Amino acid sequence: MRKKSLVWFRNDLRLADNPALAAGIGAGAILPVFVLDPAAKWGGASLWWLHHSLAALAQDCAARGATLILRRGDSTAIIPALARESGAAAVHVGRSHEPWLRGVDRAVAAALKSDDIAFERHRSALMFGPEQITNKTGGVYGVYTPFSRACFEAFTARPPIDVPERIDGIGDVASDALEDWHLLPTSPDWAGGLRETWQPGEAGAHKRLADFLDTGLDDYDKQRNLPGAPGTSMLSPHLHWGEIAIDAVWRAAEATKTKRTEGRQTFLKELVWREFAAYLLWHNDTLDTVPMRAQFADMPWRDAPDELGAWQRGQTGIPIVDAGMRQLWQTGWMHNRVRMITASFLIKHLLIPWQDGEAWFWDCLVDADAASNAASWQWVAGCGADAAPYFRIFNPVLQGLKFDPQGDYVRRFVPELAKLPNEIIHAPWDAAPDALHKAGVTLGKTYPRPLIDLATGRDRALAAYKSIGAASE
Repeated sequence: MRKKSLVWFRNDLRLADNPALAAGIGAGAILPVFVLDPAAKWGGASLWWLHHSLAALAQDCAARGATLILRRGDSTAIIPALARESGAAAVHVGRSHEPWLRGVDRAVAAALKSDDIAFERHRSALMFGPEQITNKTGGVYGVYTPFSRACFEAFTARPPIDVPERIDGIGDVASDALEDWHLLPTSPDWAGGLRETWQPGEAGAHKRLADFLDTGLDDYDKQRNLPGAPGTSMLSPHLHWGEIAIDAVWRAAEATKTKRTEGRQTFLKELVWREFAAYLLWHNDTLDTVPMRAQFADMPWRDAPDELGAWQRGQTGIPIVDAGMRQLWQTGWMHNRVRMITASFLIKHLLIPWQDGEAWFWDCLVDADAASNAASWQWVAGCGADAAPYFRIFNPVLQGLKFDPQGDYVRRFVPELAKLPNEIIHAPWDAAPDALHKAGVTLGKTYPRPLIDLATGRDRALAAYKSIGAASE
């Protein structure tokens, strides 16, 4: 006897390779549902992406005969109520690693159990259940390299699950209108650069993957650190929202013929780093606010709102830092190498708490993932797992010269410096007055002077780390 099921979409906004959807369809008719739960506290860029991703998913469902039901409110009340209303025998959902969703799942499971409705969670967003990977003593890995070895040894991508040709939907269930959620910016409309850069939705995810495999995988290990080149996959928001399955990306990367193996292996390691971040969040549910290393609670951070604001606006006077922050604001994304440079500058040269940077990224990133964002900020700060050593303080000028030697990245996002020659574009304060004049640059007027002398900032940071005992480890 075929049964009705509720399929609860969350971070798996796709039809292909969706085990929760497949389980529901395999049993009978389904009610596809997405709940906008205020407990998620998504940032502005994430809400922009979510609007367009849901619109694409609703269109894909409708083309196959089903209506995506949208509801806004408390998931712990809405999901059990919809399951009862639709006569569902089971609720199918992808597992999530975010702490707030784990609490939601426990509450929903209890409510459904009282109504004799099954609650089935499926591996959807990650390679493993985060509790599955343990070290040889059954404990938690604290370092990426042995964790990655364990993942490579244990993981085999799931066989593909095709997009269903037809979805037998359950009718007569009321839905919110997506437009009534007002997820898009109105005045001012700051999303122009996002629209130019991205195609949210399952089709956009697969196009992005295909383009990368065709042109970027072979030399990924060489090109991924060059922010002025199209050397990264830019799949992170599609993976975050589950518009493409991690299994599909892994399968496709392994199946792609390359002239070199280094590019593919480096790319797969990056996918495992994403897994490691989720693993850390699973075992540290305050990862976004509390340093994993307790001594960092005593770090002598500075309260410098004007400097924080300059960093957020891309007005620090350090070209590659400003280019990164402006790329973030314009596109909702930042090149990974530059994420490390901008974070290091905020934390170490300005001595501003990493939590302030993490919160800004959370609001501005279309790929704002609770695990990856927090784990990466803690890594740069030196207080997380497998963290960068305290004395690793990126010199942004040297980083710029090494990874943006022609200045292409800076010229794109800091156009007021575009006419400076390559050799001085990353340190205009060292340029001769006539060179600045020729390029139309007036420091302090057309482009700011640096917030801090880099050597002074480094010395101050080292003293701060020494004060909490980090230097003695």
